[in-house]
Amino acid sequence: MSRLVRLSPAVRELRIILCQNSPASAGVREFITTHYVDIKKTNPTLPILIRECSNVKPTMFARFSYGREKSRDLTDLPSSDVLKALEDLDETHLSTSYAS
Repeated sequence: MSRLVRLSPAVRELRIILCQNSPASAGVREFITTHYVDIKKTNPTLPILIRECSNVKPTMFARFSYGREKSRDLTDLPSSDVLKALEDLDETHLSTSYAS
């Protein structure tokens, strides 16, 4: 069972910052390869920026209107917890489960 996340229109941009090689970013890399396409399909107009930098702490940012931002530290989180962090960034998200 995979999770499909539809974020509210209040989310204007999603940014994910991670390291290409760091073990602390392994769950984030897995999350991107596993869930990015489905998230983009359910949120086609949402800009999703993925930035890779050496030796950076993995973090996810959600930008809302008026420049307001929320962030979550993703250090050492497995892919499933990264998905949970995405849902937590937007309390008004609409998530749906579907069989994969």
